[in-house]
Amino acid sequence: MNNDHRIVVLGAGYTGMLAAIRLAHRTRRTAVRITLVNPSARFTERLRMHQVAAGQELAEHRIPDLIDGTGIAFVQGAATAIDPDARTVAIDDGAVTLHYDTLVYALGSATDTSLVPGADVHAYTLNGPQIAARFAARLDEVAAAGGTVAVCGGGLTGIEAATEIAEAHPGLRVTLISRDTPGTMMGDKARAHLHKVFDRLGISVRTGTAITKVLPDAVHLADGELVPSDATLWTTGVKVPPLAAEAGIAVDDRGMVLVDATLRSVSHPDIRPIGDAAAVRMPWGRIHGTCQSGIPTAQYTADAITRELRGRRVKPFRFGYIHQPVSLGRRDAVIQFTRADDTPRRAYLKGRLAALYKETVSSSPVPVYRLSRRMNVRAQVSKGGRATRVPAA
Repeated sequence: MNNDHRIVVLGAGYTGMLAAIRLAHRTRRTAVRITLVNPSARFTERLRMHQVAAGQELAEHRIPDLIDGTGIAFVQGAATAIDPDARTVAIDDGAVTLHYDTLVYALGSATDTSLVPGADVHAYTLNGPQIAARFAARLDEVAAAGGTVAVCGGGLTGIEAATEIAEAHPGLRVTLISRDTPGTMMGDKARAHLHKVFDRLGISVRTGTAITKVLPDAVHLADGELVPSDATLWTTGVKVPPLAAEAGIAVDDRGMVLVDATLRSVSHPDIRPIGDAAAVRMPWGRIHGTCQSGIPTAQYTADAITRELRGRRVKPFRFGYIHQPVSLGRRDAVIQFTRADDTPRRAYLKGRLAALYKETVSSSPVPVYRLSRRMNVRAQVSKGGRATRVPAA
C-alpha cells in the first residue's frame, strides 16, 4: 500500500506554479507526491496579456519544461468537479480522477463579461493568449481602416491595455471608458504623469458614467452617449470559477474561498486556496487579486504545508503591498510606491526608469520558478509591518 501524502495543485498560473515547485523542493526527502493540473501545457504570463493584445509575440514557456527535474506529475486537463468528502478531483468531466490528501486550489479569476448586456458577445477580453491574439488580429484590421477602439475599465489592466494599443497603433482612435478617473488609487503626481501619457498617445478618456450596453460598433453609456468602437476590449469586473461553490466549499458572495489565518479553507482545512481564488483578509482589509499578493500566498502555503507535514507550528499569513507598477507602452511607465494597505506614499517613478522597473517585475516569475527547483527563493518583499501585526491575546 502506498502511504505517500498526495498533494494536488489545481491551476498552473503564477501562484499554482510556484506552490507546486516550492513544495517539490521542500518535500523532496519526504513521502510526498505532487500532481499539477492545468488545461494548457503552456504557462500563461497574465501580466503580459495587454502586450499580446497589442500585437506583440511573447516567449513561450512550457509547463513540463518549468517543472522538469522536480518530480511533479503534470496532468493536462480542466478540473470539472471536486468531492471534498471523498477527497477527489474530476478532470475533464471524469476522464481522470485524482485523489488528494491536500488540495491546493489555484484556479485564479477571469474578467467577467456578464455584468453588462452585449459584453459577452461584442467585446474581447485578456482572459488568455488565444483571446488576446484574436483581438490583436482584429486591431490590425481596424488600424488599417483608421478605426476606433474602446477599452472598458479604468483599472490597471485597462490603463496598460489602452496605452499599449495606442503606442503600437498610432493611427487608431483609442477611448478609455471608466466610471472613475483612471489612477484614482495613485498619488497626485503619479496620476498626473499617467494622464500626461494619455494626452501624448492621443487617448480619449471618458469618465463619470456607467456602461449600459456593448453594441457591435459602439459602447452605450448611461447618459445616452454612444462611444464609437470598431473593436471593444472589456477589462472590468472579476469572476472566479464556480467549482468551489458547487462542491460545497465555503465561499464569499463573489465565489472566493473563505480562509482562516493560515490560508486553509474554513470549511475544509485540507483545501488550501491561494491567489485570486482565496478571500484573504489582513487587519487593514481584504487583499485584492494581483500577482504581487498572489505569489506570496503560494510561497506561504507551500511552506505551511511542509511545516505541517513535519509536525511544526504554522504562523498566520501576513502580507503588505509595496507598489503599483503600471506599464504605459514599452518605453514609459509609472510606479506608485504604497503603504501596506495599498494606499499611495509620496514616492513614485516615471518614464524609462519606471519602464525598466516594471519590466523587471513582469519578467521575474519564470526565473523564480527555475531557481525554486534548487533552492528556497524568497518571493515576498513585505509582510506589512505594523499594519498586519495582530496583537497577542
